Amino acid sequence: MNDKEITFQTTTKEQVVTLKQVEIAEGQFPYLSFPLLEETGIVKHCFSTRLGGVSKGIFESLNLNFSRGDEQEAVKENFRRISKALGTQYENFVFTDQTHTTNVKRVGKEDLGKGLTKERDYSDIDGLITNEPGVVLSTFYADCVPLYFVDKKHLAIGLSHSGWRGTVHRMGKETLEAMKREFQTKPEEVVCAIGPSICQTCYEVSENVAIEFKQEFPKHIDKILQEKGNGKYQLDLWKSNEIVLLEAGVKREHLAVTNICTCCNDKLLFSHRASQGKRGNLGAFLCLK
Repeated sequence: MNDKEITFQTTTKEQVVTLKQVEIAEGQFPYLSFPLLEETGIVKHCFSTRLGGVSKGIFESLNLNFSRGDEQEAVKENFRRISKALGTQYENFVFTDQTHTTNVKRVGKEDLGKGLTKERDYSDIDGLITNEPGVVLSTFYADCVPLYFVDKKHLAIGLSHSGWRGTVHRMGKETLEAMKREFQTKPEEVVCAIGPSICQTCYEVSENVAIEFKQEFPKHIDKILQEKGNGKYQLDLWKSNEIVLLEAGVKREHLAVTNICTCCNDKLLFSHRASQGKRGNLGAFLCLK
C-alpha cells in the first residue's frame, strides 16, 4: 500500500488534511492529519481511516467500535495498531461516552484506559479536555464532526464529537469554555481543526432539524442550509461548526476546516449514511507530547 493507491475525493484542491503512512510491525499504516495542528509542535494527533486493521465483513478493516457486533479481539488489535502509529501506549487512550450531548469532561492520568482497558465511571460525555502529556483523547465517528483544540500557551488540548445536535447546541463553544474554566484558555490563542465528516451534498435532513438551525443561526442560514422541497434540506455541518468557532473567538487563521467527506469516501472511511448503518467506527485522537 502506498499514497498513490489511497486517493480521497475532496471538495476543494486545498491541502487541508494530509494522508500519512507510518511503518509499524504489521506494515504500512495510513491515517489523516492536519498540518495546522502539527505546526503547533506540542501534540500528536490523527484521524483514522478504515484501512490497516484486522476486522472483517462490514467492519473491514480498522473498526474502532466494540458494540456493533465486531469481534472484540479484532477491535483490540486495531487499537494496538493505532497506538503504535501514534507512538503511544495501548493503555493511554481515554474514551468519550457519546450520546450527542455538549458535556465536556476534564481527564488526566487517573483516567488512562477508560473505555478500552477499564470501565468508564462517567456517561453522556461527548468532549474531553486535558493538560497532561500522554493522555490520548479519543472520540468516534461515522459521519459526525470531530473538533480538535490545541492551546499552545497553556499546554492544553480538547477533542469533541459534534453531530447535528452537538453542532446546533454549539459544542465547539462549550469545549472552549470548559478549557477556559480549567486551563485559562483564551479562544483567540487556540488552534482548531474541523475533521473529516459528512459534507453538505451528502447530508439531507428533515424539517425539524432545519428549524433548529434556522433558530440558532438566523444570520447564516443561507450559508448552511439548502432547501430541496418536500420538507428536505441539505445541511452543511462544516460551515456550521466554523461559524460556531469563529463566533466563540477563534481566529480564522487558527482554524482548519476539512474538505474530506466520509460519505463520498466510504471505501476509505466509515459512513453511516453510505452504508445504511452497516459499518464500524473511525476515531479521532489527540494527545500532548
